[in-house]
Amino acid sequence: MRVLLDESVPRALADLLEGHEVTTVPRRGWRAKANGELLALASGEFDVFVTADQNLEYQQSLASFDIGVVVLAASRNRIESYIPIRGRIQQAVEAVAPGTAVVVAA
Repeated sequence: MRVLLDESVPRALADLLEGHEVTTVPRRGWRAKANGELLALASGEFDVFVTADQNLEYQQSLASFDIGVVVLAASRNRIESYIPIRGRIQQAVEAVAPGTAVVVAA
């Protein structure tokens, strides 16, 4: 899977997503893009967008984008919060369908 990590997600999360091609919004030069523009840019080029923005699925009509969204919900947006749920994050990345969102809570 081709995975794009939002700038709101710790970059070290890429190391937890084994077997996937992972890059980040800043590496693509898409820093500070609005969510709709970001999803439009990523659609078709990536399979999954991983974000900590818990409002994204309510602010955007995800069905209009050809990319799945995994929303991470943790009390602290730090890599230490995601290590214990790495298996669930990996499963969500592999299972999310284009135009839909899956929330993974820590």
